[in-house]
Amino acid sequence: MEWSLERVREMVAGGMQSMRDCESSAFGTAMCLLLLFVWYCYRVGREHSSSPLRGGYSAEPSRVGGVGGALISAEGDGRAKGRPASVAEEQNSFAYCQSAECFRCTNTGEGLNQRLYHSLQDYAKRYTWSGMGRVHKGVRDQGRYLTSRATIQRPEVFFLPDLPSAPFFSRDAQKHDVELLERSFPALLAEFENIYHAPPARPGSSLPPGWKANSTPHGQWWTFYLVNQGTPLALNARRCPRAWRVLGQLRTFIANNVFGNAYFSVLTPGALITEHYGPTNVRLRCHLGLRVPSSCELVVGGEPQCWSEGSCLLFDDSFLHRAFHEGGPDDGPRVVFMVDLWHPNVAAAERQALDYIFTPGR
Repeated sequence: MEWSLERVREMVAGGMQSMRDCESSAFGTAMCLLLLFVWYCYRVGREHSSSPLRGGYSAEPSRVGGVGGALISAEGDGRAKGRPASVAEEQNSFAYCQSAECFRCTNTGEGLNQRLYHSLQDYAKRYTWSGMGRVHKGVRDQGRYLTSRATIQRPEVFFLPDLPSAPFFSRDAQKHDVELLERSFPALLAEFENIYHAPPARPGSSLPPGWKANSTPHGQWWTFYLVNQGTPLALNARRCPRAWRVLGQLRTFIANNVFGNAYFSVLTPGALITEHYGPTNVRLRCHLGLRVPSSCELVVGGEPQCWSEGSCLLFDDSFLHRAFHEGGPDDGPRVVFMVDLWHPNVAAAERQALDYIFTPGR
């Protein structure tokens, strides 16, 4: 077949036009994809930058309240007003918090709101906004949540919305840790006996080393902390190596933020811990009964429960609650080993963010 020069030119020109058409089509597709990506980034960035966290955060004062140097009360988390931070460690049989960084006892007001706001944003920049919906909502609307909650449940520091709420939880809510604690009952009881019957810490004191006396209208309430507001107490931990190992084996112990505590708690006959709220609903308090005389009771959200030796009680201490020991002098003390566990419906990503936001000393 013979090809004329004109025919070849026509075919070359057609081929080049086809190539240009293809290139134009591919370029157009690429440009469309690029524009879609830019639009997506703009929308995501706009949603975050226009969030109520940015400039629109509620200025309503926090209900943390209190003043520095408050009494360590209400199962380790309450406080009494009117005590200066310089008060002595032990005065009139009561131990006072002296840390300027005590999270619940510092009168922070709006300053707490701003710290939470900045901490959440810093976390999101370092890690991700993914899974932060409820945490974002809780931080954004903290003031409203803390003041508008029903009086039966009113956490004093932080409320995470959309968590299932109940005064008491089944042991299956944190089955692994409950069973581990109950298996450790003999070791924990023996360790309690060692620290409880130790000689007084100093002349004139009725308390063995490491023990603190807390505010009660009647009777005595003593606590021996291994972890206080997320901070380990090294001397006490060394006195209780078996209890410390148990804490290390728990899967859901709140070990890295101010809502986490672990301690032995003693109520003498006639003691009453008055009604109070805990700081947050993201945790469950777990009480392992070590010594439980009759006439001892824990009332949470109006529901009474009795401890049992060797068994755990799980409850949400953001509900109004109180504890008492109405036994006689011969009944001996009520003793529990208390740990703070994560609420089972707080997701792993949320736990990580809350650990960051509520790091001790932040």
